[in-house]
Amino acid sequence: METIRDSLALERTRLANERTFLAYVRTALSLIAGAAVLFQFFPEQHTHVVMAWLLLIFGVCVFVMGIYRFYAVRASLMQDKIKESDHDE
Repeated sequence: METIRDSLALERTRLANERTFLAYVRTALSLIAGAAVLFQFFPEQHTHVVMAWLLLIFGVCVFVMGIYRFYAVRASLMQDKIKESDHDE
């Protein structure tokens, strides 16, 4: 039997997962914006262009990692919820 305490704990964990995903998105967008600035203002300097490409690639990787982690934790939470409901019966 799921108590109100258990359901609230699950909801807090779900909301924490969403906040973490948004932090990944914010970080990825910051890295991509940094790359755009370097591309825009320093297109003739080779080292800045290389750094811009690295920031862009790293930003995309952070975004993909955030998506993967969000769905992995979400699936784990759903699986735990199903296990608890099966266990209660």
